[in-house]
Amino acid sequence: MTEPPGRRERKKAATRQKIADAALRLFLERGYDAVGIREVAAEADVAVTTLFSHFAAKEALVFEQDENFEQRLTQAVTGRAPHEPLVPALRREIHAMVRHCTADGAVPVRRLIDESRALREYEDSMRLRHAESLAAAIADDPGLSPTSTAGRAIARFVIDAYALAREAADPEAAVDEVFRMIEAAWEVAAPSENSTGLTSAAT
Repeated sequence: MTEPPGRRERKKAATRQKIADAALRLFLERGYDAVGIREVAAEADVAVTTLFSHFAAKEALVFEQDENFEQRLTQAVTGRAPHEPLVPALRREIHAMVRHCTADGAVPVRRLIDESRALREYEDSMRLRHAESLAAAIADDPGLSPTSTAGRAIARFVIDAYALAREAADPEAAVDEVFRMIEAAWEVAAPSENSTGLTSAAT
């Protein structure tokens, strides 16, 4: 009997999480480079083909929240309230992401990434992809009017704010500091959106 879509999706998500948990456990115990894909699959009790159906590369096993983070960033643009200015919505989401990635439990994972050239390079390419997705969401919003270059620049600034704040002594303060600069740049890039936001705030 065919499983209903809801149950099928839950099973897929559970399998994906089981693989990611098994991989991280092995990586933290033995080091990223010392663990092979077959060992991860065996630890998770799945076939190698099943592992690759959920994760396109070994590096992706460490960044299990990659897709979720990308969706959250674009939804900060597409899901914000009518007439809500863009920058505060993005700042709110970056604050949440930074809190997640600087929690005590995330410290060993950060160390794992810092110690592996392959993981650092994968993270760099991931950030570029996130920035392009965010730029596309900004460009597709009819209420925003930056040029393509300005939209992509703002998107990269936002992604860099996340990376810089995560490494700061006071991540929350760092997010606010960087976003003050982003807000100033956005006022130049999309003056019509900012004037609309100011009008809305005043009424």
